[in-house]
Amino acid sequence: MAAPIILFTYNRPWHTRETVTYLQRNHLAAESELIVYADGPKSTADEPLVTELRNYLKQINGFKRLTVIERPENFGLARNIIAGVTKTLHKHDAAIVVEDDLITSPWFLTYMNDGLTRYAGCHEVASIHGYVYPVKQQLPEAFFIKGADCWGWATWKRAWKCFEPNGPLLLNKLQKSNLTYEFDFNGAYPYTPMLKDQIAGKNDSWAIRWYASAFLNNMITLYPGKSLVHNIGNDASGTHSAAVSTYDTEVFQGYIDVETEVTHNFEAFSVIADFLRSLQQPQPAVAKKKNWLHKLFNR
Repeated sequence: MAAPIILFTYNRPWHTRETVTYLQRNHLAAESELIVYADGPKSTADEPLVTELRNYLKQINGFKRLTVIERPENFGLARNIIAGVTKTLHKHDAAIVVEDDLITSPWFLTYMNDGLTRYAGCHEVASIHGYVYPVKQQLPEAFFIKGADCWGWATWKRAWKCFEPNGPLLLNKLQKSNLTYEFDFNGAYPYTPMLKDQIAGKNDSWAIRWYASAFLNNMITLYPGKSLVHNIGNDASGTHSAAVSTYDTEVFQGYIDVETEVTHNFEAFSVIADFLRSLQQPQPAVAKKKNWLHKLFNR
């Protein structure tokens, strides 16, 4: 059976339509249940777009089943995702998670379900991820990296139980174990400061806590060597996004074999760390790029 797809939306009708359209083109769409968590408006100014979006959601077809949960109030992205994933995995053994600004390859659901099936019994595997950074070097067809990620991903009930929402507890464990350097991709990017900002209330990131939770449990995530996901929300339309193209990637249109060694791939890790480190170099618009990645994980 195909795993259910959880889609999180708020007030971006065009982006959501694009996301759903590409999901409908997936080979396993007709076999998959689509569960949508539509967040409520923050203010009366948001109500027209929220209403337009909710009217569209009720008309979606092409999936095995459609369930739309309309939040009566504004949960915010972190609370909406944490609550939605938790509730869905209370009923299902696994689920695929997509936000409203991701377009996917026709093989995205196949890759996700293959990964969920192949590694269901591997308790060291935290999740399956569909996006990979636009690095110049060639990566393996599929590979594992320690931690977890947030752009088109899937997980199991048994892995999500490891999610720890308590930021101070996560930071304390990282510091006591002297793991902050590795957590920051060997100093390539300041994920530890992002976690500190979450604790200080400067962001409400669920993603940094999911990454830290998997990392501290020595769990790994499967990545494709070619990206099956592209983010169309980097147009400043989202609450936590800016208009940049640094992370744009061409969506791979082919099948990816998920079979690979179940261990952290140091070579792939090094390639991605170099890419993240390059963003720290003084160059035109680097501040903008750094700010965007920071906002990505703030989500």
